[in-house]
Amino acid sequence: MTMLPSVAPPLPTVNKWARPLTMADPVKWLAQGWRDFVTQMAMSLAYGVLILAISLILVSGLIALRRDYILFPVFAGFMVIGPILAVGLYEKSRRIEEGLPVSWQNLFFVRPRSGGQILFTGVLLCLLMIVWIRAAVLIYALFFGMVAFPGLDHIAPMLFTSGTGWAMLTVGTLAGGLFAAFSFAISAFSIPMLLDQRTDALTAMGSSMALVWNNLRVLLLWAVIVLALFLAGLATGMFGLIVIYPLLGHATWHAYRAVQPEAA
Repeated sequence: MTMLPSVAPPLPTVNKWARPLTMADPVKWLAQGWRDFVTQMAMSLAYGVLILAISLILVSGLIALRRDYILFPVFAGFMVIGPILAVGLYEKSRRIEEGLPVSWQNLFFVRPRSGGQILFTGVLLCLLMIVWIRAAVLIYALFFGMVAFPGLDHIAPMLFTSGTGWAMLTVGTLAGGLFAAFSFAISAFSIPMLLDQRTDALTAMGSSMALVWNNLRVLLLWAVIVLALFLAGLATGMFGLIVIYPLLGHATWHAYRAVQPEAA
């Protein structure tokens, strides 16, 4: 008589993407980012001024070309491409962490270890932003038809005093939330990873998404903090970005370092 061996339960597997993060970690990342910000502060401030100048030129150009109807999607799209613009800030934080000298050349002429992969990732993020802007225009057209944009002075009554406006806000918020969640997941750690490691763009974006998904509670808090600070920067006429953008850039580097295997 043949005896079949007993079936043993599968051995537990270790989730290689989970990290022992706590809800206090995002505040810690901000504190570490502030430390990097005040280290040779002039460099970080210059970076913030450059981002402000680019933002003001873009907004002024859209208004001059009568494309102000895409201003709000563009502001939202800035959250998509923001991580790629902060690569110089990541480099400054990396050099401070490793005890290397920091210079203006290091800040504005970064040599990522992944080479051109970081440029490819930037192109993908720009395409994602363009898709989101196009989707926002289509949502507006679906609810209001081929009606000309009423201008920034009249858009609030148009949206908040009619059922159609509230319906468009609901659908637009849901659609924008999906774009925002996806872009945050693929860019939260991919750009610092491409700067720090020799890897390809798709691997970096996939790793970033896996890290966000498997540490969702803490990373959601981090996303809320980033969004709140960005909105605070916009509320100051974008001048607050001079400080807020470099601070978030430096803090993002420390968030990336916190999810590395050696940190765990």
